[in-house]
Amino acid sequence: MSDDAPMTNTAQVLTGTGVGRGTAVAEAVFISPSPIVPENEESGPPEIETARVKEIMAEVANNLRSQAQGSSKTLADVLQAAAAMAEDPALTDQITTAIEAGTGPATAVDEAVNHFAEMFQAAGGYLAERVTDLMSVRHRIIAKILGVPEPGIPDLTEPKIIIAEDLSPADTAALNLDHVAGIVTELGGPTSHTAIIAGQLGIPCIVGVKGILDIARPAIVGVNAVAGNAIINPGAEQKEMLKKQEQQLAKLVQAATPAATQDGHHVDVLANIGTVSDAERAKDAGIGGVGLFRTEILFLSRQSAPTQEEQATTYAHVFDQFAGQKVVTRTLDAGADKPLTFATLADEENPALGVRGFRTARVHPNLLADQLAALAQAANTKDVDSWVMAPMIATAGEARAFADQARAAGIQTVGVMIEIPAAALRAEHILGEVDFLSIGTNDLAQYTMAADRLSADLVDLTDKWQPAILELIAATAAAGKKLNKPVGVCGESAGDPLMALALTGLGITSLSMAPPATIAVRYLLNQHTLAQCQEMAHAARTAADAQKARDAVLNLIDPDARATLGL
Repeated sequence: MSDDAPMTNTAQVLTGTGVGRGTAVAEAVFISPSPIVPENEESGPPEIETARVKEIMAEVANNLRSQAQGSSKTLADVLQAAAAMAEDPALTDQITTAIEAGTGPATAVDEAVNHFAEMFQAAGGYLAERVTDLMSVRHRIIAKILGVPEPGIPDLTEPKIIIAEDLSPADTAALNLDHVAGIVTELGGPTSHTAIIAGQLGIPCIVGVKGILDIARPAIVGVNAVAGNAIINPGAEQKEMLKKQEQQLAKLVQAATPAATQDGHHVDVLANIGTVSDAERAKDAGIGGVGLFRTEILFLSRQSAPTQEEQATTYAHVFDQFAGQKVVTRTLDAGADKPLTFATLADEENPALGVRGFRTARVHPNLLADQLAALAQAANTKDVDSWVMAPMIATAGEARAFADQARAAGIQTVGVMIEIPAAALRAEHILGEVDFLSIGTNDLAQYTMAADRLSADLVDLTDKWQPAILELIAATAAAGKKLNKPVGVCGESAGDPLMALALTGLGITSLSMAPPATIAVRYLLNQHTLAQCQEMAHAARTAADAQKARDAVLNLIDPDARATLGL
């Protein structure tokens, strides 16, 4: 079906969270559904069924590892972790125990995986983010048991819009990016695996779109990632508008607009990265530095901690990409919700409120000591403006302890993250101990609203436009202004061009995001004065709720700029 094929249905618009900051129009391709376990499944002799399931699990694991070999390091790490899930001894034991008790093999896999998925979801954080990976393993194993096609993306010969409940790492690895015009998923949020990958690669993507799987088929879908709109069967006028917006965005890429407001107020617009590959892409995109270098990928899925030399080598490779520029590195953000096999912590009732981030040093002090030494070692050999910050700081005392240790290790510029309401409320005291602050809005939102940021049912509460969250950001920025020290935002909020204006108006001095998002952010900053940004910030802070806060800012946007981005 061509894009110009007549459509019998009138266009409808579904909304979600936009990622990737582009637009696209193409025919929709739906991911094959997950296999359904038959009721009252029959089972053969337990010893035969057990051996067959173990063989299938090993095959799935090997297939995932094969996919990892041709993937980027970030994706390869996730695929290797998924492969490990397919052969996890605890999962295997639970499945074989059920089969030996007479349960059918597919049912046994289904029940065991669902049990672990519930545990992961309850744990929150990193483990909750791995539920999609775990369910992907479940689908592949059960499909092989039942002898049905594995769920996944069909071979594509031309650009299509991928429609799915969610994408697993294996699905993403199988994508032919030359033929992916855009992605729309029913589940997921701005920090989901799909969103992160799409954001890094610049694929127009919208996640958390309720009802997208229920649309009539076949369908043409228009994607506007800036506005977060999926247009089902767009008319000629809508297609032309999306095409025009894409052309305008392409011009913005070439324009390389400065990171400043219309009247010259400078704002650092930086990149979020997690690997050397991410750093190379950000450099190629012309990003002038890094506002968040996540280091935990070095530590996760390992049987032992990376040595100081291993870490220093990786950090040096990243620093090489940004000679003469700023790189803000976050120390290990792991713990109960991002388990390390070589540094297991005691079971906790609520891992999201437990030993994670800087708190991990209470139990395993050598992890932080080695990392700080490695960062100082790498910075000393490179021409880079190296800043280092600790996550999950709650008090001025913790900030002081981190600063003392970091400076003793040779770190010149030391900061901490503001992710906890208590820290935002005491920002002036905390900033008195360090050189800068960086606000992690994803965690700040979930802790402020007492709502898991990965829960699809609570996205209204963790909406970045919640006035309560904006008030805490404002309080933190005010502390920076009073002490004349920088305060940045490295959470998902920074990459929303509308929110970027409001954050600038609140007094935020740097915005860090996925590299493709910088284009629209720079453009909107260039189209508005600082006074206008301050007016937007006031309107958002005083709004009654999140939707009214966003609408208030949208209504103050320059009409031409709004049309350019399709807002």
